[in-house]
Amino acid sequence: MNPLLIAAAVTLLVILLTPMVVSAFLRDVEAGEIRLVSWLNGNLRIYRGPCKAVVIPILTVSRTIPASAINVDIEITDQTADMDASGAPAPVKVTVKASAIVSVGEEDAMVNTSANKFFSKSPDEQLSTLTDVLSSAGRRAINLLKHDQLFNSRTAAPAASAPLKDKEALVAHGEDDELAVIIKEACSRELLDLGLSFNSLNIKAVLSEVAEARRRESAARAKASADVVQAREEQRAKIAQLEAAQKINDQERALKMQIAANGAAIARAEAERQAVIRELRQAELGASQITQAQADADQNVIALEAEGRAQAARIRLVAEAEADAIRKKARALLETGQVYLDLRRLELAPELTRAVAGALANSQFVNFGAAGSNGGQSAVTAGSDDILRVVQTLMAAQVITHAPSTAPAPSTGDGASPPRSANGSVSADGLTSWNASSHH
Repeated sequence: MNPLLIAAAVTLLVILLTPMVVSAFLRDVEAGEIRLVSWLNGNLRIYRGPCKAVVIPILTVSRTIPASAINVDIEITDQTADMDASGAPAPVKVTVKASAIVSVGEEDAMVNTSANKFFSKSPDEQLSTLTDVLSSAGRRAINLLKHDQLFNSRTAAPAASAPLKDKEALVAHGEDDELAVIIKEACSRELLDLGLSFNSLNIKAVLSEVAEARRRESAARAKASADVVQAREEQRAKIAQLEAAQKINDQERALKMQIAANGAAIARAEAERQAVIRELRQAELGASQITQAQADADQNVIALEAEGRAQAARIRLVAEAEADAIRKKARALLETGQVYLDLRRLELAPELTRAVAGALANSQFVNFGAAGSNGGQSAVTAGSDDILRVVQTLMAAQVITHAPSTAPAPSTGDGASPPRSANGSVSADGLTSWNASSHH
């Protein structure tokens, strides 16, 4: 075979097999993990993640433990070291709730110890172990402290009876909570035996009946103080409100007085104005009455004069009209003559016949003989002639009655006017009386 091909194949094989060999001997160590690798000669190599750990099968033994912190909650109930005034023990039952954080130590020896003594147990046994260690340390700390120290430890100075080591620990840790310091000091030795280090201790709550009573008393006192302060504030507010209301009332009263004064002044001015207006109206009324009276008198005079002139003119017009009518009728009678009279006789013949018949029925005739002073005529003949003349006269009178009343009535043959009724016509009674007077 060609040596070059062999060399190339070997090189390629080495390149391909090297990652596989490396991956077979190297192990990943994740963050928060610690891998312990023990060799055949007893050497111990500790790898803290994230990194690579060299692990050769058959030649090494490896194990992984967590490097993250462990949080443990504890609740401790025990009695304090209080004493009464006579020096007799007077412990107070106290309950402390705390939270502790521990982790694996930084030294390799502590890591190896924790892997062998602590992490070799199950998770439940690990938690139980930590709880027991912390609880026992907390009980010892509670038994060493008094009730007031537990509740006022952050404001009070370290007790004078505290050991110098504890005071130095307080200063070193920068804390003034004696309970936390004592628990840390007590736990540190036991945790060190387990390969663990104490990171922090948080005291969540310290409960006791005395503290609760004091708390209620303090709350009541605070509430009373707050109520007093609130009452004072309410009193001040009420006083300020009353003062403001008083000022408002004073201002309103002053305003009302000013309004009343202004109203009185306005009323007086209005009364004066009304008086002036009344005087002006009276003067105007007097002047208007005088003017009206003068105007009425002038109007009456003018009306009377106008009425007199109108009456005179009417009388003149009526007289002129009547005169004109009489002149026209007279002219018509002169022009028509006997034709008009004959026509009127025919129109009035029936009425005159009835009137003559009535008059003849009521008259009495006396016949004294055939001869007389009337040319030898008898009385009947003379009476008939008289009646004929009367009828003619009456017919003429009826014709004339259509003329105005101011016209003169025609006279009879003997110079006497026939009797007339109220409207100027000749009545049958007049004819009868005339006939009787003529022939008796």
